[in-house]
Amino acid sequence: MASSQDSKDLQWVVKSMRDGSLDLYSVSFFLSQAGFYCYQESENSIIVNLSKDDVFSFSELLKALGMAKKSVLKQIEFHLVEWKMEQAKDLLLLLENSPNVKQLVFKRNKFDAECFKEIAEGLRRNKCVKEIMLSESGVGSSGARALASVLSDNDILEELQIWEDSIGSGGAEELSKMIEVNSTLRLLTIFDSKSITATPLVSAVLARNRSMEVHIWSVEYKKKSSKVVEFVPENSTLRIYQIDIKGACRVACALGLNSTVRSLDMTGVRLKSRWAKEFRWVLEQNRTLKEVNLSKTYLKDKGVVYVAAGLFKNQSLETLYLDENWFGGIGVEHLLCPLSKYTTYQNQANTTLKTITLGGGKTKIGKEGLSAIVQLLTSNQSVTSLGIYNDESLKPHEIVRIFKSLERNATLKYLSLQGCKGVKGELVLQQIMETLNVNPWIEDIDLKQTPLQIAGKTEDISKRLGGTERTEPDIDMLKNMPMIAPKSCRVFLCGQEYAGKSTLCNSLSRNFSPLKVSYLDQVRTLVDPVEQAVSTPGIKIKAFKDEDTKISIWNLAGQHETYSLHDLMFPGHGCASLFLIISSLFRKPNNRELKLASEIEEDLQYWLRYIVSNSRRAPQQCMLPNVTMVLTHFDKINKQSDDLLVTVSSIKRLRDKFQGFVEFYPTVFTLDARSSASVNKLGLHVRKTCKTILERVPRVYQLCNDLMDKISDWRLENGNKPTMKWKEFQDVCQINIPSLRIHSRHDNKEKFETRRRAVATCLHHIGELIYFDGLEFLILDYEWFYGEVLGEVTRVTFKRESSTENSGFILKKDLEKMLIRNLQSHIPGMRTKVFENLEAHSLVKMMLKLEICYEQDPSDPNSPLLFPSNLEEGRWKHQRWLVDTPDSNYVGRHLQCDDSSHMYLTPDFFPRLQVHLHNKIMGLKNQHGASYSLEKRLISITMNGIHVRIELGEQYGYYVDVLACSAKSPTEMLRLFQQLIIPAIQSLCHGITLSEYVLRSECVKNLTSHRYRRNQFVHLQQLKKALLSLPADTIYDYQHTWDSSTDSGSLILGPGFDFARDLLSDDDFQEVIHSRYHDLYNLAYELQVTEENDPNHPPTISQEITSSVEPTFVGIAKGVEAVLQRLKIIEQEIRDIKQEIQGLRYYEHRILIELHRKMNYLINYNTQLEERKVPNMFYFVRTENYSRRLITSVISGMTALRLHMLCEYRREMHVVEDQIGCELMQVDNITMKTLAPYMKKFMKLLTFALKIGAHLAVGMGQMIPDLSREVAHLIDSPALYGAAGAAAGAAIIGNRNRSKNSRDMQQDHFAAQQWLVDYLRDQRCSTAKDIAEKFGLWRIRYTDDGQISWICRRHMYTRRNEIMEVPS
Repeated sequence: MASSQDSKDLQWVVKSMRDGSLDLYSVSFFLSQAGFYCYQESENSIIVNLSKDDVFSFSELLKALGMAKKSVLKQIEFHLVEWKMEQAKDLLLLLENSPNVKQLVFKRNKFDAECFKEIAEGLRRNKCVKEIMLSESGVGSSGARALASVLSDNDILEELQIWEDSIGSGGAEELSKMIEVNSTLRLLTIFDSKSITATPLVSAVLARNRSMEVHIWSVEYKKKSSKVVEFVPENSTLRIYQIDIKGACRVACALGLNSTVRSLDMTGVRLKSRWAKEFRWVLEQNRTLKEVNLSKTYLKDKGVVYVAAGLFKNQSLETLYLDENWFGGIGVEHLLCPLSKYTTYQNQANTTLKTITLGGGKTKIGKEGLSAIVQLLTSNQSVTSLGIYNDESLKPHEIVRIFKSLERNATLKYLSLQGCKGVKGELVLQQIMETLNVNPWIEDIDLKQTPLQIAGKTEDISKRLGGTERTEPDIDMLKNMPMIAPKSCRVFLCGQEYAGKSTLCNSLSRNFSPLKVSYLDQVRTLVDPVEQAVSTPGIKIKAFKDEDTKISIWNLAGQHETYSLHDLMFPGHGCASLFLIISSLFRKPNNRELKLASEIEEDLQYWLRYIVSNSRRAPQQCMLPNVTMVLTHFDKINKQSDDLLVTVSSIKRLRDKFQGFVEFYPTVFTLDARSSASVNKLGLHVRKTCKTILERVPRVYQLCNDLMDKISDWRLENGNKPTMKWKEFQDVCQINIPSLRIHSRHDNKEKFETRRRAVATCLHHIGELIYFDGLEFLILDYEWFYGEVLGEVTRVTFKRESSTENSGFILKKDLEKMLIRNLQSHIPGMRTKVFENLEAHSLVKMMLKLEICYEQDPSDPNSPLLFPSNLEEGRWKHQRWLVDTPDSNYVGRHLQCDDSSHMYLTPDFFPRLQVHLHNKIMGLKNQHGASYSLEKRLISITMNGIHVRIELGEQYGYYVDVLACSAKSPTEMLRLFQQLIIPAIQSLCHGITLSEYVLRSECVKNLTSHRYRRNQFVHLQQLKKALLSLPADTIYDYQHTWDSSTDSGSLILGPGFDFARDLLSDDDFQEVIHSRYHDLYNLAYELQVTEENDPNHPPTISQEITSSVEPTFVGIAKGVEAVLQRLKIIEQEIRDIKQEIQGLRYYEHRILIELHRKMNYLINYNTQLEERKVPNMFYFVRTENYSRRLITSVISGMTALRLHMLCEYRREMHVVEDQIGCELMQVDNITMKTLAPYMKKFMKLLTFALKIGAHLAVGMGQMIPDLSREVAHLIDSPALYGAAGAAAGAAIIGNRNRSKNSRDMQQDHFAAQQWLVDYLRDQRCSTAKDIAEKFGLWRIRYTDDGQISWICRRHMYTRRNEIMEVPS
C-alpha cells in the first residue's frame, strides 16, 4: 500500500517531465477514477491516474512528455482513454520528439474514425515504435483497414496485437494484403469474435514465406475463447485448431511452395476430399514439410486416396498421423501403396516416410487393408514406426499374419497395436514370441489396452524385448466416461540463488488480474536493497484463476540443499507445465558484479539438462517441455555492452543444442522483475502459453474436474485442511460422483475401490494432488507438503538440531515432534487443524514410501531415520579398502549416460539410490549381516565377503562407478553387480540409458581419483566383440591394453594390460564362447559339414562349496581341506574353459578345411569354360583419400571402380601386391544383375572366414584396414544367412535343396565368368601376356591332379616343383 507522501501532484509531474529530472522508461495513464493520482512505481516508471473529465490535464501531460529536454521514454500505456483529435495530435507530437519509444499499448480505449485514422497516419512517418497493442478498443474493420494501409509503408513495426476486437473478414483481408508487402513484422496476434479472420492472415504469411509468429483466437458459442491458428517460425510448426473447409483449402494452396513450415498439425479439424485434393498438390510440390498430423479429421476413402497420390512424388515427409479417421480398406490399400514394393524389380516410390499411423473405431481395415499392411511389412525398407490404434475389425488370425510378415523385416523398429481388439489368445502370443526370436531389429511393441495386455500376458514379450513393461493404473475401467481438456497448468520458476524468482513471482501475481483489484492494492513499495540480498528459503507456490484456467506458479528454491526435492515436484506425464528458466545478469543484486556469459550459460544449461532428464521419466512423452528463458536485473546493465552480445550468442548455442529435446519460446525476456510494466509482456506470454499447453496435453476424464471441485468445497468446509484421509475421499466420491458411487450392496466393492484409486492416481499425474498407492491419505496442498513439511525436514536436519550425533540420523519420535511443533506453532488459524485428520507418523510413512529416508532398523518402532540428501561431503577422508590382502581380486564397472550432453543423473538420483539399495539389501533373505554405510557421494557395502563401493561421478555427474574388492573370484563379484546393484541403479534411471564399461583393475585397487580414470575404461560390448574377432587359440590369453594417465605432465598411472578373462566374469566369457559356437554352427550348415565331424564338448558348470570353520584343530583341518578342494574346482573350471577353447580350435580346423574345399570347387567347378583362359576370383575396389576400399556390393550407377584378381593357389589365396588392375567406368543395370549373385557369395565366404580368423584372402585386411567393419553388417544381416538358410533353417534343408543351391551357384558363377571374359576382351586384356602385365598372374597346371589355376610370381618360384606353366 502506498503512503500518502508517495503520491505526486500535477505540477510536480509536469515540471519533472519538462526539466528532465525524471528518466522515465515507462508511463501508464489510467482515465478511470475520480481525482488525480500519480505514483512513481520505480525509479524509471510512473502510473498516472486521471478522471475522465480532466481532458486538459491529460493534454498537458502529453505535451510535457513531448517537450522533455532529454527523453529516454520507451513504453506508453493508455487505459480507458476516450480520444479526441487534440489529444491524438499531442500523442503524435510526443512520438516525434521521443525517438526511444518502442511500445504503445491501448487498453479499453475509444476512438472515432477520424481520430484513429490520424494516429495511424502518424505511424506511417514514425521510425521508432516497434510494438503496438490494441485491446478492447473497438478497432473494427475500418481501423484494421487504416492500420493495413499505414503498415504497408512502415518498415519499423515488429509486433501488432489486436485483442478482443472484431476486425471482420474485410479487415483480415486488408491486413493480409499488408503482410504480402511488409517483411519486417515479426509477431501478429488477433483475438476476434469469428474464426474466419484466421484464413486470409495465415494464408498470406505462408504464401510469402514470412518468418512471422501468428496467434489467432476466437470466441466460441459459449463465450469461451479458443485458439484458431498458431504459427511459430522458431520451431517451424503450424497448428490449426478450427477452420472451415473453404479456409482449409486456401491454407493448403498457400502451403504448396512454402519453405517455413516443417510441422503441420490439424488434429480434430473436419476435413473433406475437396481439401485432400488440394493437399495432394502440397505433398507433390513442398520440399520442407517433415511432419503432418491429420488425426481425427474425418477423412474418408476418397480423401485418403488423394493423400496417397501425393506421397508418390513426395520426398521430404517423414511422419504422417492418420489415426481416428473414417476410411476403410480401400483407403488403407492406396495409402500404403507408395510405401510398398510388389515385385523384386520395382522401386519403392516413397523412401522418406519413417512413421505412419492409422486405425480407429470407425476405420474398417478389411481384407484389402490387411493385404496392404502385410505387403508393406514384407517389402518396405524405410518405415521405422507403424501404429494401428483402437482397431476393432482385425481378427486374431489376421494379427498373426501381420506378425508373421514381420519375420523378415529389418527396418521396422516400433510397432503399436494399442487398443486393437484382435490382439488376444495364445495363438497371437505364440506368433509374437516366434517373430521376436527371428527378428532382432524390433525395439518395442506397444500392446497397451489390448485384451492380451489386460489379461496380463505381455510380460514375456517385454522381457524378450529387453525391458520391463511399465504398468499403469487401471484407467481402462473409466474408458467409457467423457473426457475434456484439463483446466490447471503449472508454471515452474527455475533458477539459482539471487536470480530474482521471488520478486518476479510477486510481479506476475499482480499482473494476472490487474483490473479485478483496486489501484492501491496493485501498488508496491520498492524493495529494500537489503531485502534483495536475502534469498527466499524453501519452495513457494501461488495459484491464480485466469477465466476458467487455474495457473499455479512454483518458485523452486535455489539453495543447493533443496535440489534433491526438485525431482519429487517434477510434473507427471499428463500434467500441463511451463518452465521459466531465470538467470540474473549479476552475481548478487547488491554488489553490481556482472556475471560472465559462461556463468549464465552454465546456469541455463543446468536447468535445461534437469528438465530433459526428468521429462524422459514419463512412459510416453506426449509433448516436449515448454521452456522460456528470462534474464533479470536488465535495468541495471548497459544495453550496448559487449558482454550482453556474448551472452546472447551463448544462449543461441544452447537453444541449438537442446532443439528437439525441449520446445523453446523464441523470445528471451529481459526485464526488471520489480516493475509491473516490465513484467507485463511476460505475464501475457504465460497466460497465452498456458492455454495453448492445456489444449495440447492429453485430455482427462470429466469426473476428475468434477471431483476436484468437490474436494475444493470439502476443504472450505473443513478449515482448508491440506490433507484428506482415504475414508474422507471415499465419502466425497460416494456422495458427489455418481460414476464412483456404489449403488447396491450387491455391487463389486473391490471394483469401485480400484476405480477410485485409479482416479486418485490420475489426479496425481495431472498435478492436482499427491497420492501414492498404499498410503491411506491424500495431500491436497502442494505448498504445504513441499515447502513446509519437506523443507522443514531439510533445514532442521541440515542444521543438526536433532538429538543424534553428526551422522545424518534423526530419531523417528524426534522427527514427529519436530513436525508437530514447527508445522503448528507458526501457522495461524486454518493450519492448526492439520494433525486432527493426519498423524505425524503418516507423514513419516510417506517419506519412507517416497524413499526420501530409510529406517536403520525397520523392526524397531523408534528406529533412527537417515536422510541421505543432507549428508556431508567426505572428500577429506583417506580413501582405502577396508580389506586389502595380496590374494584380493578387484573388479569395477563404469555406468555412463549415453547422452550426457543433454541429460545427467539429477541431484535426487543418488540420495534415492542410497535409500533404495539399502531397502533392497536389507530385504534379502541371504544378506547375512551385510554392513551398509553412506557418505555424500558414496555407498559402501560389505556383503558375503565382498566389499563394494558405489561412487557418484563429478558434481551433477552423468556416471556411476561400481567397485569391488574380495578374496573371491571376479565372477562372484560381478554376479553381485548384475543381480543386485546394477538393476537397482537402472530402476531409478527411467528414460536415461546407461552403458556399461569395464574399469581398469589397477584403478579399482588404488581407488584412483575420478579425474585420473577418465580414459581407464572400455565398453563391455566392445571387449566382447574384440574376443569374437580372434581365432580360438588366442581367446583365453587375450590382453586388453590400457593407456597411461597423466596430470600436468606427471605420470599417475602407467600403461599396462589386463587379461580379458580377468576383466570378464565366467558368464560373460562363456557367452563369448557360445556366440563363437553359434557362428561356427551357422557356417557348418552353410558349408554342409556332416554332424559326425562336429566336436562334442559339453559345458562344465562349477558348484560353489560353502562351509564354516570351527575354532578347533579339527575344524582348521577341515577348513584347509575345503580350501584345497576349492582350488581343485577352480583348476578344473580353467581346464574346462581351455577344453572348450580346444574344441573350438578343432571345430574351426574342420570348417576351415571344408571352406578351402568349397573355394577350390568354386574356382575349378567348370574347367571347360574357355579352358580357364582367364582367372576366376576377382573383386572391386574404390580409391578414397589415398587408400583403397573394398566394394562389398555393386549398385547400378557406381563409377570409378577398379577390378582386381586374387592369386588362386590352393589353400593360399591372397591379394597380389602392386597389381595394376583394370578400370570400370560405370556399373549399368546388366552388369549389376550379372555380378550381384557372385559378389554376394564371395563376400559371404570372406565374412565367414573372418569370423573364424581364417586368412581366405591374405593381404586384403592389410590393404583395407576397415574390412571387418565393411562386412560386419553382412554377419548379422538376414541377407547373409537368408540365401542358404539361417542356423535353424539350414538344419531342415534337405539334399534336394542343397543340390539345387549348388546348381544355382554354378549358374551364377558361370554368368559372372562370362561377363569377365567379355570385359577383358573389351579392355584388350585377353591374352596371358596382358593378364600378367595388369594383374601379375600366370596360368599353370598342378602336376598331381591336372587342374588349372592362375597364380602370382611368388608361388611360381616357391612352388615350381608342384606346377608347370601352361601357355594360353
